[in-house]
Amino acid sequence: MATTRQGQRPAPASPPINAPGTPGRKAAGGRPTRAAALQLEQRILDVAAALFASQGYAATTMEQVADACKAGKDTIYRRYASKGALFGALMDRLRTEIIAELGACTPPSGPPLARLREFARALLEVNLRPQLVALNRVALGEAVPAKGVPPPSSTDDPFMQRLATLIQAAQADDALAEGDPFFIAEQLLYATSIRPLVATMLGDAQFADPAHRQSYFDQAWQLFFDGASQRPVSRATTRS
Repeated sequence: MATTRQGQRPAPASPPINAPGTPGRKAAGGRPTRAAALQLEQRILDVAAALFASQGYAATTMEQVADACKAGKDTIYRRYASKGALFGALMDRLRTEIIAELGACTPPSGPPLARLREFARALLEVNLRPQLVALNRVALGEAVPAKGVPPPSSTDDPFMQRLATLIQAAQADDALAEGDPFFIAEQLLYATSIRPLVATMLGDAQFADPAHRQSYFDQAWQLFFDGASQRPVSRATTRS
């Protein structure tokens, strides 16, 4: 190894600013830049996702997250006041990322009913991803019952909001019958995604087969459409 003029070894080169596991550049005064702070926040959520998915909500501690991130415990608590807040932030990030992904694979124009079907089909695929299955199992089995995180209401859930918007468009196009779009969205979601998700969470492996997923979705969609496209029959018509 080369030496300095005094015969001493030179100091090792600093790692790249954005190398994995490094905190990133600091601004003047020692405070992290906004980019470095965002990078750290993403790393915290990535580590938390892996820990929650692999060992559950109860077994995961803030200390474990801090150790795995190579960050101080105070750094974690400054961003997330509790484990529930950390888990909630993780699920919020997942929802935001998934909504963006689904938006990219859903046609921006065309018949509203076809767009609704594409969105529901893509949502089924996303819901059955292994990490999302694991995190949903943790949320429903541990985090929500332990009051670590509150379940989102239908009107606040971004997936329900998107489904309801597409349903309203299909209703305006006279492809679906009138009715509460959020109620209709709930029935569609349960028929096409929640049932396969729950089955997979309980260890049913049949939905791992793409052909089975497609067959199931086609049947669930047809059942939904047959019901949601029906116009209510008036009592006068029934009597006659």
